[in-house]
Amino acid sequence: ASKENQVIYDDFEAQLKANPAKVKEWFDKAQAVRRMSDSLFNLADELKIAIVKDVFTGNVSEEITGFLCIIVEKDRYNDIPAILAHFIERAKEYKKIGTASVTSATELSSVQKKKLEQRLLETTRYTSFEVEYHVDPSILGGLVIRIRNRVMDSSLKTQIEKLGKGLSKISLS
Repeated sequence: ASKENQVIYDDFEAQLKANPAKVKEWFDKAQAVRRMSDSLFNLADELKIAIVKDVFTGNVSEEITGFLCIIVEKDRYNDIPAILAHFIERAKEYKKIGTASVTSATELSSVQKKKLEQRLLETTRYTSFEVEYHVDPSILGGLVIRIRNRVMDSSLKTQIEKLGKGLSKISLS
């Protein structure tokens, strides 16, 4: 294989030396294509920034517009929804607005919802709550409450599972 490679290299070198004008012509064209490609790439980036500025200038603060421009410049624009959701969550925390997800086996009445929200306010540091209610008959009864990364599970399903695990540890000898 080494002799075959040497023959190929020698042949390639000879062809390049025999046609220096063609090699230069090819190199010049390749450089022109690279410059056009770079120019198009830069134009695309500039266009993305211009779109952000066009859409947001006058609608949000200069700081937010600038922040969004940085995200686009860093090619992270696909992350914008998650970034904005995070900022909204942080703003709610700052304002002491809690968000909770409450799952029950059946639909809660408005009175039950009001009592639950009052209890959440009494037992947390929040001054108000945004609550999403869900119905899941598989929990059988009780509630599953999620606030941020905390879960309070008082569902019958979980209590039955815990009881079953406890009973399975009892030795009947």
